[in-house]
Amino acid sequence: MKEYTLINLPNENPMLVKMVRKEKLVTLQDIIDAKDVISGQVYHTPLISSKKLVKNLDLNLHLKAEIFQKMGSFKLRGVLNKLQSLTKKEKKDGVITISAGNHAQSLAYACKNEGIHAVIIMPYYAAQNKVETTRQLGAEVISLENSSAFMEKLKEIQVERGLTLIHPFDDLSIIAGQGTLGLEVLEDISTIPDLVIVPVGGGGLISGVAAAIKLQYPNVRVIGVEPTGAAAMHESLRQNSVVSLKEINTIADGLAAPFAGKFTLAHVQQFVDEIVLVSDSEIINAIRLLLLQTKLVSEPAGAAGIAALYAQKISVTPDMNVVCILSGGNIDKELLQKIIMES
Repeated sequence: MKEYTLINLPNENPMLVKMVRKEKLVTLQDIIDAKDVISGQVYHTPLISSKKLVKNLDLNLHLKAEIFQKMGSFKLRGVLNKLQSLTKKEKKDGVITISAGNHAQSLAYACKNEGIHAVIIMPYYAAQNKVETTRQLGAEVISLENSSAFMEKLKEIQVERGLTLIHPFDDLSIIAGQGTLGLEVLEDISTIPDLVIVPVGGGGLISGVAAAIKLQYPNVRVIGVEPTGAAAMHESLRQNSVVSLKEINTIADGLAAPFAGKFTLAHVQQFVDEIVLVSDSEIINAIRLLLLQTKLVSEPAGAAGIAALYAQKISVTPDMNVVCILSGGNIDKELLQKIIMES
């Protein structure tokens, strides 16, 4: 049994503008408890290395291959941890969420196994393969064209049907579940990393991973990566408040959250050192590099960290021990074909 040691954090990162935080943060114990809850229901995904990537980037790079997780992404971790907290009545009445795909698929999968009816609102830009998989798993999918009306429609249906919200990222149980990925990184790596790079959409993954790491090793740098066309967290940090985007334009549907969350923003402000931005062309290049040099197939969201490294958006040195999280592998087949043909 792995033993965890809580280290008191120093003062909050002075490089980030801080808000007066009222939101609760997950604890290390919350994440350890989540690990126990989901044990046996998710894969302990591998931490792997590529000689070609190490040589090209000139650093000691490890890839946390969450592309091999059940349902192809990290999302199942948070979903399973959240569902265990529901009452029998809540499970009987059903649940609702909004998702561009990976959270939708994971919730549909978990609810099918437990006999829970899931209503999932999916935006117009969701990848078709993710929409189809969600439906095949038995969820009721509602597609919306107007991105500004997502939450209003969700609340309307939730109240009308008496459903329980399973938020895709802004929930402490979800965040704690995603944090189990961070525990696995620390368990598997031989030397404590200097830097951990995490893709950022709504912020649930980086919130949990950063908390799991920083609460044990506060000197490890954690950097998030967002697409320029969906930089809700980056903008929320700049404005020191939760920001909703008026427009989303990115190939990375898994990172296309139209807003940050109050809990995820608070976690990022406390535990994350920096958020950097990458373009769609940089993400596509990263998918191609992963495919050709490591034989790993990543969706755009999962490749964001590699995109930031290759585009030199993150300062690294040859002696650094770096972990890059490949958060998902559910790439649309037409996009994959296009990338292969162009390569």
